[in-house]
Amino acid sequence: MKEYTVTVDKLYSGKRLDLCLHGSFGHRDGLSRTFLQGVIRSGKVKVNSSPVTTPHHKVLYGDSITVCVPDKEMHALMPEPIPLEVYYEDEDLAVIEKPCGLVVHPAPGNYEHTLVNALMHRFTHLSDVNPHRPGIVHRLDKETSGIMVVAKTNSAHLALAKQFAAHSIKRIYVALVKGRMEFDENIVELPIGRHPYKRKQMSVLSVKNPRYAKTFYRTLKRRDEKSLLELHPHTGRTHQLRVHLAFIGHPILGDTKYGKNNACERLALHAATLGFFHPRRKKFMEFNSQLPGLFAEFLNRAQPSFKQQNKT
Repeated sequence: MKEYTVTVDKLYSGKRLDLCLHGSFGHRDGLSRTFLQGVIRSGKVKVNSSPVTTPHHKVLYGDSITVCVPDKEMHALMPEPIPLEVYYEDEDLAVIEKPCGLVVHPAPGNYEHTLVNALMHRFTHLSDVNPHRPGIVHRLDKETSGIMVVAKTNSAHLALAKQFAAHSIKRIYVALVKGRMEFDENIVELPIGRHPYKRKQMSVLSVKNPRYAKTFYRTLKRRDEKSLLELHPHTGRTHQLRVHLAFIGHPILGDTKYGKNNACERLALHAATLGFFHPRRKKFMEFNSQLPGLFAEFLNRAQPSFKQQNKT
């Protein structure tokens, strides 16, 4: 049995109980909102020592919540021999390539065939700051390919997480989008929040508690009513690049969630560059991933413009 204790802060005062639990620890520990709704309905949640069985119960600032998740609900993670490309590895961390179509971490109902399962097979040690997501400091969407850093120790995990929180990590993405971009470069600075009625989507319109979001883009090439962009997210909001580009009328090709009539073999979004300060050596390291064939073909070159390298 694992017990969580939550004191409701001002951010969640007046909000639904399931939303409060997911925001307080569910998202961190890989417990989906749907899963937590089931926990509430089963009578395992108390608010101010009184059982509450309705997920839509409104909590108030200062409320004390206890949640008991039975051991049988906590699924054991198993290593799997999923192929994994490793660019760099030392005693503190590893830099790997996540392929398109691979989920980063397990969640209730989906404990197999994820990047975490692959990492557990490939590496002897991984950080356990979050035991449900060993090694995972940041994530990419399932459909997004590209470069990621993985923590092998807790000290490395915390140091890297601090850099991500401070937005000091260098991140460059490439994307193929619908239409010919009007500007060679520009900034999209629009707040993002949960869609008012499509709960699995984000939006910049009519949302409650929007969060500041900023994306810089540079147009690399225009051809056949499509454009290849270099993207620099200054913030790290959920689906930020996809939402911003769709809002300005240039959805990413293959984006079935935010785009329309832009069929593509996959989501045309790739994390091409990642730079950070090594948590132990304090030296800046930068890694670049090869562009997948979809992007290289658009550039009409034999070799991608991003080549793997390591700067220390």
